[in-house]
Amino acid sequence: MSTSSTVGDEPAAAARVGTVAVVAHRKKTLGGGLDALRAELAGAGVGQLIWYEVPKSRKAPKKVRKALRKGAELVFVWGGDGMVQRCADALAGSDTAMAILPAGTANLFAANLGIPEDLPEAVRIGLHGRRRALDLGRVNGEHFAVMAGAGFDGDLIREADRTLKGKLGRLAYMWTGLRHVRGELVRTRITVDGADWFDGDASCVLFGNVGTITGGIPAFDDARPDDGCLEVGVSTADGAVDWARTLGRMAAGRPEESPFVRITRGRKIKVRLAAPRTYELDGGARGETTRLKVRVVPGALTVCCPGSVS
Repeated sequence: MSTSSTVGDEPAAAARVGTVAVVAHRKKTLGGGLDALRAELAGAGVGQLIWYEVPKSRKAPKKVRKALRKGAELVFVWGGDGMVQRCADALAGSDTAMAILPAGTANLFAANLGIPEDLPEAVRIGLHGRRRALDLGRVNGEHFAVMAGAGFDGDLIREADRTLKGKLGRLAYMWTGLRHVRGELVRTRITVDGADWFDGDASCVLFGNVGTITGGIPAFDDARPDDGCLEVGVSTADGAVDWARTLGRMAAGRPEESPFVRITRGRKIKVRLAAPRTYELDGGARGETTRLKVRVVPGALTVCCPGSVS
């Protein structure tokens, strides 16, 4: 796979990328839309282009796998965090790079990496940016790029329906969160890298691959998507007052100061819940479970990021 995309003029450089694929959520928008994306890629000299559009993000993995079978060396993903997560899950472990075109309501993975909501610049980063091998998390057999969680977080995301998110964006999470501040505490047991870490009543368990998570909250100050670890957080907040204090500390970037939050990091995490709770990955609800098996997958995905090829 060629990575010398910054050598020479732009059309010649883009041609060296080889076969390029686009997997797009057709209901998402960015800049001048998908027609503008076609024009940007043509203007950059991309000659071998595979193009797929899907109506829902869960349809994307099948298209990614088809693109890989057709020899795609670079996949542009058009959509938000849910679309990126689905595509990252299909691309994990391959030699094919992902370029993100942040066209969704929530674009946290792109924002954490410094990829702007600007179509020409996002395309330029995809074709000429730095290729970084980044970690992914894996929970119950599925990869995630930003975060995963269970309990309060999973309930919040399950209830933030598409219509509300489309109208209010990040405010949708706060709106639905207010409806769940009295969520029940559940007996939770957590082991991190084989050692007992938490055993008690909890309302939420989070796993972070990057620092800023759902709703734009800076939850994990030390998180890096290339450090071979996941951040682990558990909250014991119970009721509106506790959650108001907790979310306030998190929004201020000081979650470790909350009396209702504990944070650590690790590579393999196991969670046992006394009652079924909804869990989520990168803003997408996945149903209820009483067990979570979580681990980091170091260097699982190559992502096009701002910066020159070193």
